[in-house]
Amino acid sequence: MRSHTVTYQEEAVFAALADSTRRAVLDLLRSGSLPAGRIARIFPVSRPAVSKHLRLLRRARLVDERRQGRNRIYRLNPAPLKTVDSWLRQYRTFWEANLTNLKDFVETRHRNETSPPTKKNCK
Repeated sequence: MRSHTVTYQEEAVFAALADSTRRAVLDLLRSGSLPAGRIARIFPVSRPAVSKHLRLLRRARLVDERRQGRNRIYRLNPAPLKTVDSWLRQYRTFWEANLTNLKDFVETRHRNETSPPTKKNCK
C-alpha cells in the first residue's frame, strides 16, 4: 500500500466537501461567478451561515473571491478538486475490476442456466 501524508490543503478540500450546503454552492458556481448576496438568497440559512460556508470554501481554495465595489464576487476554482479525483481514482480501479468480475460471473451463470440440457444415455 502506498503511504501518503495528507497535507493541510488536501484536508481542507475534503472537509469543505463534507457539507452538503458547500457542495451546493460549488454546483451553483459552476455556471459562473456570483455575488455573495445572491448566493445567500438561494439558501434557506442565514447570511452569516452562508458567509461561513464561503470562508471555508475560500480557505480550501475551492472558490476565488474578488471585490467589486461593496460586493464580494465568488468564482469556482476547480483545481483543488484534482486532489479528490486522484483519491477517487484508486476506488474507480477497484470497482471497475470488481464489476468486471461480477459481470463475468453473472454471464457464466446465465449461460449455464439457459443452455439446453444434454441427453444422457439411458439403458
